[in-house]
Amino acid sequence: MNKFINNAKKKFKNLFSNDIGIDLGTANTLVYVQGRGIVLNEPSVVALNEKTGRVVAVGSQAQKMIGRTPSHITAVRPLVDGVISDFEVTEEMIAYLINKSQENAKKIIGPRVLVGVPSGITNVETRAVRDAVINTGAREVRIVEEPMAAAIGSRLPIKDAVGSVVIDLGGGTSDIAVISLGGVVNSKNVRVAGDKFNEDIIQYVRNKFKILIGEKTAERLKIDIGAVIPLEEPLETTMRGRDLVTGLPKEVKINDAHIRRAISSSLIILLDAIKEVLEMAPPEIVSDILNRGVYLTGGGALLKKLDVLLSDIIKVPVYIVDDPLTSVARGTGIILADLNEFEEILIQNEDGAPLKE
Repeated sequence: MNKFINNAKKKFKNLFSNDIGIDLGTANTLVYVQGRGIVLNEPSVVALNEKTGRVVAVGSQAQKMIGRTPSHITAVRPLVDGVISDFEVTEEMIAYLINKSQENAKKIIGPRVLVGVPSGITNVETRAVRDAVINTGAREVRIVEEPMAAAIGSRLPIKDAVGSVVIDLGGGTSDIAVISLGGVVNSKNVRVAGDKFNEDIIQYVRNKFKILIGEKTAERLKIDIGAVIPLEEPLETTMRGRDLVTGLPKEVKINDAHIRRAISSSLIILLDAIKEVLEMAPPEIVSDILNRGVYLTGGGALLKKLDVLLSDIIKVPVYIVDDPLTSVARGTGIILADLNEFEEILIQNEDGAPLKE
């Protein structure tokens, strides 16, 4: 009888509200709507008019403005290292994304929202995320750690008595987590990820070629020719920037070896963090890892030959999950489909109660 009543309540709520999962990332934010899948994948960028204090654009439109705006308009990222750095701007961005995701499905009451955040997030940072989402009109907010959501989205057996290692390489942070029996055994969050690699490339090009390039150019170089070990056929492309000597535009050729040297120091920090997490794992879980391997997810997993390099260093098979860019968002959708089943993996308040309104 209770099961019948709960199902009836669930169907009733779905008539009036959506369940929404948000992968709140430093570089990109993905929105999953129950029953429709991933409906939005937008850059975490907001363009502000400093004269009026109003938001000019959000997402893709704002990203196009980076480096091309007049002095009174600034394109900013309200999330730094995976956490909120500008509360009001983040609130505007989340409200925009939630409203856009529900354009064709107007509901009477606010949605129930599940947000993915980096592992090791503090109580203050968690509260900031919750408050930002609540202020956009959500009726209930739940929080889940991104490595856990990524593992669920990748269909790993997180509730079984076997260890799974998930490495979520995002834009602002990289999360390394050992998961078993529905919980995180040990984890580490390092601020070495896609954005840090971009900064390294910008600095290297400045020192090596005496050319100033922007963040978008560095991102393109990383994606197009970035490889962590030498390739059978070297990659090469052209880049354009401002000559620091003459001040004039300049175009030069750059290859994968240059990118490899640029990101080498940051890559070493990341690899050391991965080894540290594996060294802290209990012996039984280490045995599971040898049998089952390590799983890479997030945009950084697409860096060429990263899985090969990591496998060679830690002597364990390394696999890139299917569609690593969306695994966290897909995980939030699976959790929302049955919150009761996954209740124990969600981040709780200090008093042990669920973190919701």
